[in-house]
Amino acid sequence: METDHVMREPTPHFDELAQLSNRDLIDRFAIGVERIDKRVFEFDDEMLDTAFLESAGVGKWPARVLIGHLAECEVLNTYRLRRLAAEDGVVFDGFEPDSYIDNGLYNLKPQGSGEESARAACGAFVATIHTLRAWNRDWLNSIPETTWERKGMHAVRGEFSFKRLLALSTWHIEYHAYFLTKKVELLLGNTATQP
Repeated sequence: METDHVMREPTPHFDELAQLSNRDLIDRFAIGVERIDKRVFEFDDEMLDTAFLESAGVGKWPARVLIGHLAECEVLNTYRLRRLAAEDGVVFDGFEPDSYIDNGLYNLKPQGSGEESARAACGAFVATIHTLRAWNRDWLNSIPETTWERKGMHAVRGEFSFKRLLALSTWHIEYHAYFLTKKVELLLGNTATQP
């Protein structure tokens, strides 16, 4: 079993994840938030808000922004999955993550909790992911077999079946969690994971 800080290889492409059985994909999806490196909750605001040079090989976003992006996409993918299960002829718009960052959507620092910090914001982001994954896991376990083949159109990526969209959502956290762990290692001074 992996420890919280063991480096993971990048996840398989979401089309590979879509080849899993429905049950295995739901189980992998349900893990979701557990893939987020828990050491980020020990970081102070400066560490959580440290941006990275592209040359570092970990992505430029600070840890807080990355976790906020994961929460944002969890809300978006939950909406997409539920629309696809309920509506015919669904078309999904594209998503431009940098516009959310540029407009300060992840600069949240909760007020009045006594913890006005980036760490408290990250806790709220992770709680959002956890809640939505638990809610969706229970729902996914109850859907009829016909739902898995329902199709919609993504404006950028083309046609998506319900199962492929769930695989994309599963992949998304795994992919970013890999780079979050690399960021954590750099911030902790572990040069073994540096490129």
